[in-house]
Amino acid sequence: MEAKNGEEALKLLQQDSTQQISLVMTDLHMPMMDGKSLIKAAKELRPGLPIIVLTASPQIDDAVECVRAGAHDYILKPIEQERLRISLENTLRTGALSAEVSRLTRVTSGAFRFSDLIGHEGGLKPAVNIGRKIATSDLPVLITGESGVGKEAFARAIHGESKRAGKPFIAVNCGAIPSNLAESVMFGHEKGAFTGAVAKALGKFREAQGGTLFLDEIGELPHDTQVKLLRALQSKEIEPVGLAKPVTVDVRIISATHRDLTTQVKEGAFREDLFYRLNVLPLHLPALRERKADIMPLVRYFTERLLAREGIAPRPLDEYAQELLLSYGWPGNVRELENCISRALLLTNSDYITRAEIEGFLRLTHYNEDNANDVHISLTRADGSRKTMQEIEEEVIARTLAYYANAVPKAALTLDIGQSTLYRKLSDKKAG
Repeated sequence: MEAKNGEEALKLLQQDSTQQISLVMTDLHMPMMDGKSLIKAAKELRPGLPIIVLTASPQIDDAVECVRAGAHDYILKPIEQERLRISLENTLRTGALSAEVSRLTRVTSGAFRFSDLIGHEGGLKPAVNIGRKIATSDLPVLITGESGVGKEAFARAIHGESKRAGKPFIAVNCGAIPSNLAESVMFGHEKGAFTGAVAKALGKFREAQGGTLFLDEIGELPHDTQVKLLRALQSKEIEPVGLAKPVTVDVRIISATHRDLTTQVKEGAFREDLFYRLNVLPLHLPALRERKADIMPLVRYFTERLLAREGIAPRPLDEYAQELLLSYGWPGNVRELENCISRALLLTNSDYITRAEIEGFLRLTHYNEDNANDVHISLTRADGSRKTMQEIEEEVIARTLAYYANAVPKAALTLDIGQSTLYRKLSDKKAG
């Protein structure tokens, strides 16, 4: 983006709600608003925004004032290309590192908020609007959505905007707990309570005392432990293994699953009474393919984070790589996109990430031709309303085309329709 003067640059920053602007280069002497004023105003708006000053002024006082105001570098004209390149890389790396440290601090301190989520003003906005209302309550929340959509991050945001912010946020992957240890992990045990219990363990409930307990993949919890979890929700008490009396706990429960718990209830794999206890405040997160506008902001975020953690120089995507990222169905959602960008940045030998490097990652993933179209398609929108048949059909077509890199003959064959029919449907969608 280019701005004619400091005031116009400040307006662009104010309008940049998704923070697409990752660095500012400004002259020092400009009409209407000079460089020093722009730096101060920009830093008030975006404290971690990297700023480089390019100027013909050799005055030491000017340089000192700019640095004090928040500029990261001060480069004299005429500008040497190599000097500018090094400054850009170092400034971006410093800015990315500062942003990542700040983000991690918010995560560990329990102050992570909805504004920290990529897409909070985009594809996640309907869910965020619901999440902010949910955060004011202390009732159980059940977050649903496909694997990799960011359910834990969303749970952290609910915690960070609740009255429990700053208190413990304890995350438990229920699917990773051995069934014979589930009760001990969740509720704790006393020393000597069973073979191998050489020391007392508090358990996740007591670790989360006063805060939030996030139970990820709740559908994987063993049936016996489901019974004790139900009692804990009803009575606000737990029974650690080997302890004769119950312990009172004060925690908020946020659970999450990518499974259809109603089906598991019907099949007897999940307790119906526990389901209703957990599903007081349901919230569904949309898949990445349902919020394509968030893909490029996520790419920028993953690029900056890798820059901060690994010191790798940023590499822009060429237009063909961007087209593929936007057309692919991302069955692995945000997690798959992050892996794709990380691999491309680490392995590229050029100044750009190309379509070939993105395709190379997709070929290595486990989504093959046999299961490419078996990924779950949600029947509901982000706000919980039902999709129309036309919307579902369009999603099936889009995902099939994305898998075959927009090869219409292969997509038509998989969908069992004629190529002319598929072209007509695509044409009707564009016209609509």
